[in-house]
Amino acid sequence: MTFALPDPSTEFGARVARRLREDMIAWVTSVDRAGTPQPAPVWFLWEDDAILFYSKPDAKRLDRLKANPRTSVNLNDEGLGRDVLVLTGSLTREDGIAPAHLHEAFTAKYGKLSTDSFGTHETFSELYSVPLVFHPERLRGH
Repeated sequence: MTFALPDPSTEFGARVARRLREDMIAWVTSVDRAGTPQPAPVWFLWEDDAILFYSKPDAKRLDRLKANPRTSVNLNDEGLGRDVLVLTGSLTREDGIAPAHLHEAFTAKYGKLSTDSFGTHETFSELYSVPLVFHPERLRGH
């Protein structure tokens, strides 16, 4: 199944494209062995019709991913529930992707925040060393 964003010439499509490009935090939700959703905030990059983020190598989501790659990604609303975006799809580990500190677009988006939060972008990259890519299949929102 091929995923496509809504038409960017529409208000909704333009908002989706802008938020995927500009929002700083997304919530990635995987499901544990008991079937309980486990949401986690992540820094993310919309690139090539997919969402890239980096994980700690000991994150429990990596084990959950092996058992069930089905995942959702939610973007925060404006606080009143009027700007909700939820993507559903699958999450894969993709070790061929450059580390965060060498990924030009990721560094452009998060370099200053990374330096402010971790001292250096390289430190963030060492801590969050596992590249994960979310491949959306559906989008819902309003």
